[in-house]
Amino acid sequence: MNLIEVTGGRPLQGEIRVQGAKNSVLPILAATILSGGVCEIQRCPRLSDVDSAIRILRYLGCDVHWEAETLVVDTTVLQRCDIPDAMMREMRSSVIFLGAILARIGQVDMSYPGGCELGPRPIDFHLSALRSLGADITENAGVLHCDTTGLQGTEIVLSLPSVGATENVILAACGAEGTTVLHNAAREPEIADLQKFLCLCGAEVRGAGSSTVVIEGKRPLHGCRHQVIADRIAAATYLAAGAAAGGEICLQGVDYRHLSTVTTALSEAGCRIRSDNHVITLYSDGHLRAISPIRTSPYPGFPTDAQAVLMAALLKSTGTTVFVENIFENRYRHVAELTRMGADIRIEGRVAVVCGVEKLRGTSVQATDLRGGAALVVAGLQAEGVTQVGNIHHIERGYNDFVENLTHLGAEIRRTDT
Repeated sequence: MNLIEVTGGRPLQGEIRVQGAKNSVLPILAATILSGGVCEIQRCPRLSDVDSAIRILRYLGCDVHWEAETLVVDTTVLQRCDIPDAMMREMRSSVIFLGAILARIGQVDMSYPGGCELGPRPIDFHLSALRSLGADITENAGVLHCDTTGLQGTEIVLSLPSVGATENVILAACGAEGTTVLHNAAREPEIADLQKFLCLCGAEVRGAGSSTVVIEGKRPLHGCRHQVIADRIAAATYLAAGAAAGGEICLQGVDYRHLSTVTTALSEAGCRIRSDNHVITLYSDGHLRAISPIRTSPYPGFPTDAQAVLMAALLKSTGTTVFVENIFENRYRHVAELTRMGADIRIEGRVAVVCGVEKLRGTSVQATDLRGGAALVVAGLQAEGVTQVGNIHHIERGYNDFVENLTHLGAEIRRTDT
């Protein structure tokens, strides 16, 4: 079994470069299918989720290989339009291939996606929107069969600003005849990054980052070279780690505007933060105070993916902080593991009340999901003794060189194979 072992009590000091965004590169890898050419994806993080996307692309007939931090994807030849159940179950983002394959070939067969068990994340929004574009979608024994005689641009209103549905509509609409206008679109920076990639390929997409996105379909596309934006959730995790452990850390290559809700919360907790020209510097004395209630919401609100790591940073804070999880109903699965370390957290429905404690103790805990696993490491950095985190395959889905980066910052941490 693989573990991450953390010995707490060491302040962090130093500088690291933040990895490329997981939630940006996955839809971009699906979007390479539309190009029908060679795409170079720079600053591509080496994650297990990226490996899953690579396996799907290769299964479809594409050529994919690494050149240092650049992933080269040649989608000139596409031999299949189906994705096996085992591949779909590896990650939630696998559903993003639906819109891209449908736009290029006009037919897709795939099962429902997998991923972390965070509660219902229905893809009904995706399917309804694609039907509006002219897709005929049927289900048989958990397998979706989608085909079309030709996608047509239209006006679509999402009932919720779903990130995945927004991305799927954009990709499918690139292959539709005419103009598609998407209302109540998700506004995440990763969607703006997807738009930038598509435009470099020759697509005409505008408005990403706002609630209305306009896609002019049937533009001839080609390969391109694109650098993925920094991962704001990985950045938030390192900031939470620095806040909890104390010390001074500097994050390079990250847009501070994408992290404003997180940095505001950490500033309120007592950290000193300086942001300038894609650099964020955080100083903490390790003695944090409780902050105003944190309510997760779609971007530009507080990100649900940063809720667990901020909670972990505040476990020894002075006072009480309330968290309200408005996105996923099972997002508190890490709490039971944190309480094993001595945390005082009470949960009622979507509300978690964190009462700061004087000390945490290292023990054996299990990662229950990606961000919850990272939260256990953040807690371990401020605990007395050694914390052993198991099920680290969850963490490796979203963090590139996590242990190495924390080691570089001065943490006493290691990955072990037992």
